[in-house]
Amino acid sequence: MIVLVDAPNVRRSLWPNLSQERLVELLARWAEEEGADAIAVFDGPAPEMVAGIEVVGTDSESADDWITRTASELAEPYVLVTSDRELRERAGGNAERVIGGGAFARQLAALG
Repeated sequence: MIVLVDAPNVRRSLWPNLSQERLVELLARWAEEEGADAIAVFDGPAPEMVAGIEVVGTDSESADDWITRTASELAEPYVLVTSDRELRERAGGNAERVIGGGAFARQLAALG
């Protein structure tokens, strides 16, 4: 299952905020345990990649626009991870499931 992760939204869902690198590390562990194809989407440049997940930096395009465009092109089921209401409306219509950024961040934080 493809999991599109609004990385800036998830990072800011915990205090203190998760660093980009920590989010990528935890997401890779989660994806391995769940057997998911996770894609972490960041505004601007992407942090360093790790094995097990795809890390996307959107450069001049916003992460929300990248996720919306990619979701519309997917022919297979996907999960959207964000608490952004506008993004949920734009990209969540065809999602098999939408998970809030805060709930997902807490799930990742529980990994270690």
